[in-house]
Amino acid sequence: MDIVFDILATVQNDGPILPTRLLYKANMSHSRLKSYLQDLEAKQFLKLSDGKYVLEDEGHKFIANYAQLKKFVDAFGF
Repeated sequence: MDIVFDILATVQNDGPILPTRLLYKANMSHSRLKSYLQDLEAKQFLKLSDGKYVLEDEGHKFIANYAQLKKFVDAFGF
């Protein structure tokens, strides 16, 4: 889930992002990132628009909910 959050947060922070730039920022192999991106597109977290990845509403919701969950878990020292 951390990887998914990092990918989505990168897209959110950098705005529409080219796949190559996302690959460098994600710091993972092409095949591994491609697999994650396919899953995120299928779940409608991301979409490829004009050759760039943009965050969809579900992606924004995931980021908000995951950040809240992470704060909760961190409060217990895990």
